[in-house]
Amino acid sequence: MNKIISKEHFSEKVFKLVIEAPLIAKSRKAGHFVIVRVGEKGERMPLTIAGADPDKRYHHTGRYRKFGLSSTRLCELNEGDYITDVVGPLGKATHIENFGTVVCAGGGVGVAPMLPIVQALKAAGNRVITVLAGRTKELIILEKEMRESSDEVIIMTDDGSYGHKGLVTEGVEEVIKRETVNKCFAIGPA
Repeated sequence: MNKIISKEHFSEKVFKLVIEAPLIAKSRKAGHFVIVRVGEKGERMPLTIAGADPDKRYHHTGRYRKFGLSSTRLCELNEGDYITDVVGPLGKATHIENFGTVVCAGGGVGVAPMLPIVQALKAAGNRVITVLAGRTKELIILEKEMRESSDEVIIMTDDGSYGHKGLVTEGVEEVIKRETVNKCFAIGPA
């Protein structure tokens, strides 16, 4: 069982949990995820590892929304509670190298898995342009963290309440029209 160290609310249905998981924190890479189970009969849920602090033995399971019964049970847990199972890191890590100029695009909770990729690309010496999107200003998450690891951040909202009005793809297109982009990373629907 893994202890919840902290819980942060981004909106009514979007949360961030920091979980004590020292082995995962030490070995995770950008692009990895964990499988989480709440309760002995709970379903297995894949969740993004949005960050880790190996020195403090914690990993952040990312930001996620209440959708069904299992994710609602997870979101109802609080600091000091325990998650039945956390297995990982799983998946194939994202290939990171110095590509040159890269665009990283994500919207809503899809921004969480993009954060460690942006951080790793910046650490590898890339010029990183990040495009964040959400339906409204309230659904833009991780802006501060993305700004810390990006050379430029473009914000897109469907309703125009923050940044530019439009979809994430319009923000990416804006960058591609003005400069050479060597690689693009996107997380979201096709």
